Amino acid sequence: MVMTEEKRQPAEADDPARAILFGLALGDALGWPVEFLDRPLIRARYGRLGIVAPPDPALYTDDTQMTAAVAEALVEAGDQDLDSLMAAVSRNFITWKNDPITATRAPGATCIRGVNALELGAPWREAGVKDSKGCGACMRVAPLGYFYQHDVEKLLQTARAQGWLTHRHPASDAACLGAARLIKLALDGVEPKDFPNQVRTRTEGVSKEFDATLERLDHVKDWTDEEAALNYVGPTRGGGWIAEEAVGMAVYCVLRRPNDYQAAVTLAANISGDSDTVACITGGVMGARLGISAIPADWIERLENRDYLSGLAERLAEKRRALNAVPDTPRPVRS
Repeated sequence: MVMTEEKRQPAEADDPARAILFGLALGDALGWPVEFLDRPLIRARYGRLGIVAPPDPALYTDDTQMTAAVAEALVEAGDQDLDSLMAAVSRNFITWKNDPITATRAPGATCIRGVNALELGAPWREAGVKDSKGCGACMRVAPLGYFYQHDVEKLLQTARAQGWLTHRHPASDAACLGAARLIKLALDGVEPKDFPNQVRTRTEGVSKEFDATLERLDHVKDWTDEEAALNYVGPTRGGGWIAEEAVGMAVYCVLRRPNDYQAAVTLAANISGDSDTVACITGGVMGARLGISAIPADWIERLENRDYLSGLAERLAEKRRALNAVPDTPRPVRS
C-alpha cells in the first residue's frame, strides 16, 4: 500500500475514525525514536521526563502501516463474508510488504514471513508463523474494533482471523481479541477501570499467558510507582515485545491517564521495551475514548500522510454508516 497524500475533506468531526487513526499513528511516531532504548538512556537523551512529543515530521512505523492496510480492506470488503475480507486483508498486506517505504519502517520479521507465505499462495488460515506470539498482529486491529462496534461477534471473529495471516499462537489470538474489544469499549463509553474485566469476558481461557497478564494488571492497579507497575505487567526485555504484554501495558497506561491523551501515550512511549507498539495501541484507545479534540493540534500538524489518513478515516466511516442499521452510540462528554 503506497501512502500518497490524498486530498479529501476530513471525516465528520464527530466521527471517531479519524481520532482513532491519528491517535494510534501519533503514539506510534512518539514511541519509534526510543524503541530499543532503556529508560535511563531515554532520560539521558531527552531529559528527566523522557520523550514528550513526536518528532517533526512525525514518522510512523509498520504498526500504523499495517493498521491502514486493515482499514483499506474493510473499506473494500467489510460488508462481505470472512473469506472475502481476509482475501482483501491479504492483498493489502502484500502491497504493504512490496512498498519500498516499508523496508525503512522497521517491519516485524514475523509479519514479513507471514505475508511472504500469503504472496506464495498459502491459505490465510495457514500463512501465519506457527507458535509466534509477537505483537505484530494485535497492533493493527483498531479499525476492526471501530468498524464492528455494533456487531461484537463479527468484531471478535475478524480480529482473530486477521492475526492468523502472520501469527498463530493462542496468546496472539487473545491479544487481538482484547485490543479490538478495547476500541469498542472506549467507543461505548465504558469506564477504563472496567476494561480489564470486560476484556476478560471475551478472552478468558484462550491463552494462559494473556490471562496471567490481566491478573498482573489487577495486582498493580493501586501501585504508585508506575515504572515498577509497567515492569511487572510487561517483564520480558522491557515489555511489549510479545502480544499479551503489549496489550496489557497499553491498558495500564489508559487506566493511569484516562482523560489525557498526551499523558497516556507519553507514559506508554517511555518504556524500555516496544515503545512504538505500546504507545500505538494506547493512542488508538485514547483516540476512541476522547475524540480528535484531545490530541494536540501541533502533533497532528506534524503527522506524515495526515491527509491520506484523514481520507481513509472518511472512507471507513462512510462504509460503516452504510453497513450499520443503527446509529452510532454517542460518546459521553468528558471534562
